[in-house]
Amino acid sequence: MTSRILLGLTAALTFLLAACGKQADTAKPEGPYPALWEIADGNGATEGWMFGTIHALPDGTRWRSERLDTVVGQADMLVVEVANLENGEALSALFEQMAYDRPAGPIAERIDPELRGEFEELLVKAKVRRGYFDPMESWAAALALAQVAQTAKAENGADRALLAAFDKREVVELEGAQGQLAIFDSLPEDEQRDLLNAVLEESRDYQGEIGTLANAWLEGDTERLTQLTRRGILADPELVQVLLRDRNADWAAQIENLLSARDKPLIAVGAGHLLGDHGLPALLEARGYTVRRIE
Repeated sequence: MTSRILLGLTAALTFLLAACGKQADTAKPEGPYPALWEIADGNGATEGWMFGTIHALPDGTRWRSERLDTVVGQADMLVVEVANLENGEALSALFEQMAYDRPAGPIAERIDPELRGEFEELLVKAKVRRGYFDPMESWAAALALAQVAQTAKAENGADRALLAAFDKREVVELEGAQGQLAIFDSLPEDEQRDLLNAVLEESRDYQGEIGTLANAWLEGDTERLTQLTRRGILADPELVQVLLRDRNADWAAQIENLLSARDKPLIAVGAGHLLGDHGLPALLEARGYTVRRIE
């Protein structure tokens, strides 16, 4: 689940990082490139564009294309999940405010006994005491442990690079930090524990899987990404509904409203939200738009 969160289920992991550096504009010398879509109206006129991001990447990752840079130059506004990713201190404070507001109990009692070894390994990596996660709600512990497991950096995320490119233009957020974390905070406890245990289970294979996912994203291989993001916790119907389908339906309505105006947006959200029959391209097509892959 750690890598799937990075691929695009949420930008919440970035809230846990204080770093706020900007990624250098290092374009890939040649393709293939991450997927980019054009959104057109019924007459074929371009109304905007859509780009699937990944929220954290290793140092030195090169992903930008000349076509994407052209779109960045043409777009009137940027539409993202969360706009103020550079304010690490405020985002971390918000996370802490929401993560501790309900008594949680010993985390050892919320973890599958078969995953205690993985938990102990992450404790060592995090350099914290065993009781550090006890006060956290299960969803918050899951995100915190996922951040410990990963080596990719949020300051290298594609969303941050695009926010930097639009620093003088309008930026619209679809959820905002508080709204996004509230989705996790409102999960039933059994689903929160599923999330927590999935993070631990997949932490052992994290390095290999993030490479697979990142490469599929870099190559724009949406078929492969779809296969990779249907594993593990994303096979859980309740979590898929809450973390993907409900959010996509809400975002599609907001995006339709933005597309109806004169300004042309670049919609840059986690790549996981753009895949399959319930992805944003499919939902916008159902609303009468033509969505065409251009990269």
